Amino acid sequence: MKPRILIIDDDTSLRRVLEYNLQEAGYAVATAASGEEGLGLFDQVNPALVITDMKMPGMDGTQVLKAIKERSPETLVIIITAFGTVDVAVEAMKLGAYDYITKPFNREELRMTVNKALQFTGLAAENRRLKDELSDRADFRTMVGTSHAMEKVFQVVDKVADTEASVLITGESGTGKELVARSIHTRSGRRNKAFVAINCAAIPRDLLESELFGHVKGAFTGAIKDKTGKFLMADGGTLFLDEVGELPVELQPKLLRALQERVIEPVGGTTAHKLDVRVVSATNLDMEKALADGLFREDLYYRLAVIPIHLPPLRQRRDDIPLLLRYFCGKHGADQVTFDKQALNKLVSYNWPGNVRELENTVERLLIMRNGATITLEDLPEKISTGAGQASAGEAGTVINLPEEGYSLEQLEREVVVQALERNQWNQTAAARFLRIPRHTLIYRMEKYEIIPPIKSTGEMPSQQ
Repeated sequence: MKPRILIIDDDTSLRRVLEYNLQEAGYAVATAASGEEGLGLFDQVNPALVITDMKMPGMDGTQVLKAIKERSPETLVIIITAFGTVDVAVEAMKLGAYDYITKPFNREELRMTVNKALQFTGLAAENRRLKDELSDRADFRTMVGTSHAMEKVFQVVDKVADTEASVLITGESGTGKELVARSIHTRSGRRNKAFVAINCAAIPRDLLESELFGHVKGAFTGAIKDKTGKFLMADGGTLFLDEVGELPVELQPKLLRALQERVIEPVGGTTAHKLDVRVVSATNLDMEKALADGLFREDLYYRLAVIPIHLPPLRQRRDDIPLLLRYFCGKHGADQVTFDKQALNKLVSYNWPGNVRELENTVERLLIMRNGATITLEDLPEKISTGAGQASAGEAGTVINLPEEGYSLEQLEREVVVQALERNQWNQTAAARFLRIPRHTLIYRMEKYEIIPPIKSTGEMPSQQ
């Protein structure tokens, strides 16, 4: 839809010149010969921009400006003033005018001023939209995203937060598992009680039992006084067991008992303590493999995973990256910073093996090292600007960028198939040739992983050749 501009000027000749030039530039234009007529039209056409002469009989430009700002504060107004009366235009800008142009002016000056104003309007509208989206997610803290995958996560959190069900959050490192856990807590009836987190992989095996359940004085060498464990500290609230997949096998029965019977016994103690604790867990491990390998008890797994929530890696929700970039810029006090098209494309196409955590660290670095208010391709780290973090069919060893903690082979195969199809506009024959496999093998993989070609805007399916 063409941006609509309202021109208010009592000079018929100038009004026609303005109208012609702006229509030629692709804008929809409405015109009025007086301030009173212009305000009447304003309510009808709802313009994105108003251009008004300052000096007119009856209602002058200053009065028009004030009336428009009362009706619609976000509408931009450009003032036309005669050479030598710039001070009047400056006063108008203090009242809310976006800019001014002085007569006589040429066509390019007019178009440049109008274009700049409308770009500002677009950015302001986008900023309001993003702020609205973020405020809608305020309870989710920094869980930012509008992709289908994240919408599913938000919906599950909404449903389970105010229940007592145990939740197991899975996903790669850096995807925000603790943020989901905290969101569940803050949206539950336990929000006014403690949220206690413990990383099961960061504590030595011989100390983990004491950290979880506490100990009594003299229970072991170095136990010089009683210690309260995380379970007791979280009584009435939520206990978050991060990296629960790393829990030693010998400690798992005691955790299972605590979950089943709602009691704990400190190391070296003889008194059981009744508890009211909700447990939310998280892991980046393949739990099905851990179960099959005997590294995790099946009964404990199903006790922890009453409600499973999977967080997708950032490379599977690239649509969220621009929103996250804006969010992190705001978080670090740089709302005014923007990204040019080339830089944004590189950031969106990068694979982000460290996920959202890596993205935030990158934004923080860019804000410190940037050369201006717009981040360009030259500002990006080399691994992003050169595409080193993207799949590259011609370079051995850099085709796949695997996270350190490992990755599902089936998920990897699915991603390769989808990328090959996307690269070849979903033409199956071309994609099979690209993957160097028979077409029927590609079709089998598509059926196996439930890969469905997108429907084109014309309503036609992509080529199946």
